[in-house]
Amino acid sequence: MGISNMSSFSKLKPKKVLFIATRQIGDVLVTTPLISKARTLWPDAEFHFLGYRGKLDMLHGNPDISEIIETSDRPSFGEYLSLFIRLFQRYDLAIITQPSDRAYIYGLVSAFSRVGVLGGHPQGIDVKEVSKRSKAEKQNAWKKFVCMHTVDVDYFKQHVIAEKLRLLEVFFRNPHEIFDEPISVTPPAGEPLTPSIAGEITQPYVVIHPGPLTAYKRWPLAHWQTLITWLVERGYQVILSASPAKQDVQLNHDIFSLLDDETRAKVINAAGTLSIPQAGSLLRGAILYIGVDTSITHLAAACNTPTITLFGATPPTNFGPWPNGFIGSQPYQLRARTQTVGNVTILQGPGECVPCRKAGCLDRADSYSECLDLLEPTQVIVAIEQTLQK
Repeated sequence: MGISNMSSFSKLKPKKVLFIATRQIGDVLVTTPLISKARTLWPDAEFHFLGYRGKLDMLHGNPDISEIIETSDRPSFGEYLSLFIRLFQRYDLAIITQPSDRAYIYGLVSAFSRVGVLGGHPQGIDVKEVSKRSKAEKQNAWKKFVCMHTVDVDYFKQHVIAEKLRLLEVFFRNPHEIFDEPISVTPPAGEPLTPSIAGEITQPYVVIHPGPLTAYKRWPLAHWQTLITWLVERGYQVILSASPAKQDVQLNHDIFSLLDDETRAKVINAAGTLSIPQAGSLLRGAILYIGVDTSITHLAAACNTPTITLFGATPPTNFGPWPNGFIGSQPYQLRARTQTVGNVTILQGPGECVPCRKAGCLDRADSYSECLDLLEPTQVIVAIEQTLQK
């Protein structure tokens, strides 16, 4: 739908709105600027949120969401039926923030009107990619048909938060107004740390989260060892964060085992011990956060903690942690060894192929990424020194 045709919807005032984000916890967190902007449009509307069970803690205490609806990532027929009965035509508007068929079906069932994100765009223009584009266009045809407005994914030029916010273009007389004011991510309300963690904190601390969802976003163990040793030698306590996932707990254990006794005494391994709201509390108290391309890195930035993040294959222009209060639609450059915007510093490794948006050098989840392997600890240390001097 063209911008010129959008003004006819600018006067719509839905009473009940359903936001749909059926993916990971980071994908839920990056919808919060969209929710906040929608609240400015419809201050009296009732907002509900549909997502996967166990992935919605990023909305804990969110003041704009009055009801959270959870579903399995692989529902049984009975669960589908129960959910459809619960959702059926209950809403005036569904805002579909993920391009999956399932998300669109939920939106189609639940609301009279819909806006949504369309995916499936190619990375290049070779024969295989043209074929993929043609297939994606066919898959997207019905989604465009059932929506009053859609936004295309652009993995290299468009930030994911701008992508979500553009779903509201159709409701603004001037869509560019969306980016004229400061944009912030809303973190979950905090909760007290567990006594076992709180009791071990004795000095200013740095939170390090080394574990991404997939192996190709990892930084080498020896690099973490070098960095942690350097931090401890400069008088900082280090808290190693991790999800309860087996591979993340094991990764922290492997890093911990590489440290000498003196360094290890100043490191707290919090792997799997904190909820998302507790992690938010931990991050708010940190003088610095260092992590890879993962949801907790986005949470750190949202908590206004000075954040340093290591990026490899992922374009920061698409999924770099949003610097709270930024005005505009794109905080970052596609490629820069070091770039700082607000409280966020993004570091990228060397290579003309960076960022490739593939799953590492072998283009599979368990691949290595040479750009991260070659991102030296000295580059991170320089960024730390510059950040802590501010």
